[in-house]
Amino acid sequence: MAILTISGLRKSFGATEVLKGIDLSVNERELVFIIGPSGSGKSTLLRCINRLEEPSGGSVFFDGTEVTSPAADLNALRRSMGMVFQSFNLYPHMTALGNVTLALRKVLKKPRAEAEEIGRRALAEVGLADKPASYPAELSGGQQQRVAIARALALGPKIVLFDEPTSALDPELVGSVLAVMRDLKAHGMTMLVVSHELRFARDAADRIVFMDMGRIVEEGPPSEVFAAPRESRTRAFVAELMR
Repeated sequence: MAILTISGLRKSFGATEVLKGIDLSVNERELVFIIGPSGSGKSTLLRCINRLEEPSGGSVFFDGTEVTSPAADLNALRRSMGMVFQSFNLYPHMTALGNVTLALRKVLKKPRAEAEEIGRRALAEVGLADKPASYPAELSGGQQQRVAIARALALGPKIVLFDEPTSALDPELVGSVLAVMRDLKAHGMTMLVVSHELRFARDAADRIVFMDMGRIVEEGPPSEVFAAPRESRTRAFVAELMR
């Protein structure tokens, strides 16, 4: 059952068309990986899905609601759509727990005690049960990104969008973030991931979507897209990154 349906999605910045009519659906509990060269529109697609960027055309439906409708309650939608960015976007003056509970208290108006209980559970879920009082500067990049994931999880989302979640990390820290994502997958979280971590995609994804120049060129299970891609552009990209 599709929880996210994108139809004819377009996005232009001035005269530059970045998304050229994207059709894509994501089913509940599915892990869909979007790969492709830099500048192919992957991150713009994610940002249009939750309207951090305004689409120029087309529609997005999420969990029965039209995200692209002018009447859409974006705050409510974004609570159901977690987003994890390349840069962790943590407040440096707040502890890990403070960062995770901020939206719970300010947006959902939960009492501090309840917010902190939810926040501690979310931190435990990403392997940081012992770090609630740590400030971002006291954490490694991988730990900071896991706090950012906990912040998204604390709101109880129905899908999490990941935009290059490991690209700002030192190589030895990438594994801890991928382990959290693998665990989320095992617990049935629906995820749409933009990333160059092809080995992780091959092992963990249900479906691979290859984008190039603002279009979806090819999609299918990892076994097909990586082992026997139909399109020459996909073949060249996969061969280059898998070297």
